[in-house]
Amino acid sequence: MTMIDSHHHLWDLKAVEYPWLNAKGVKRFFGDPTPIQRDYLIDEFRLDAQEHGFGSSVHIQVGAKDGLAEAQWVQSISDANPDWPMVQVVFCDLTSPDHETVLDNYLKLPSVRGVRQIIGRAPEEDNNTGTNDLLNSEALLRGLRSVGERGLSFDLQLIPELMAATSKILKDVPKTKVALCHAGSPHDRTTKGLEIYAEQLREMSRLSNVTCKLSGLGMFDHGWTTDTIKTIVNICLNQFGENRCMFGSNFPVDSLYSNYGRLISSYKDIIPKECHSSVFEKVAQRFYF
Repeated sequence: MTMIDSHHHLWDLKAVEYPWLNAKGVKRFFGDPTPIQRDYLIDEFRLDAQEHGFGSSVHIQVGAKDGLAEAQWVQSISDANPDWPMVQVVFCDLTSPDHETVLDNYLKLPSVRGVRQIIGRAPEEDNNTGTNDLLNSEALLRGLRSVGERGLSFDLQLIPELMAATSKILKDVPKTKVALCHAGSPHDRTTKGLEIYAEQLREMSRLSNVTCKLSGLGMFDHGWTTDTIKTIVNICLNQFGENRCMFGSNFPVDSLYSNYGRLISSYKDIIPKECHSSVFEKVAQRFYF
């Protein structure tokens, strides 16, 4: 089995401008980004991933000032590393009047498989950015239809409180494949918080076009252990099933909390061995490749 990392980032600060990586001393919802405010290139990522059995990956857009410039740079990395199949998810403002033209320009890049437009990161940041308001936009629904019509998928990042409203929208775009980033970002890790999360997730798991990414769980639990993330992983497996769950490292962001080896070891311990082939390879292969 050659595993696929379905969610990671790369950046070259000389090639593409990332405002959040250039903003020094600004803490984010996932913690202090200082250790990762440096180049993170394919060789460093591959060194970690290959050591643990991975052979291909999915690059996810990560807040570049110019989404197309980022996508073109990622395409150049993909072209230069044919022995490491890497496809990408790009940024597009699906509510913009010219989103169809933007999507068509992205389709000229052979590695492009999907789009991400973040709806929710964390309550405190969302209050400042206003991204939750996307759910009140009729234009978002039209944009999601445009994505599906082009055979692209949508990477959905949000918080549990937004799942009910988002599920209503997704019911109207059944032909658009959706990847739920970071298991839906369960930020309240108390026992009660996880019970509420499981309830909120259920409606989304009932949608057959939604697949769950087991990724980014360190962002709200910096001192995580196998035991502290086990409940979340099991909730996702129970609700979505092994054929709609895929692993993603969220590196280098999650490198703030652990190394790659510890991360993959914990997931392998939690996920039943009979599900490894699906979660670590087949689901991502079917969804993105």
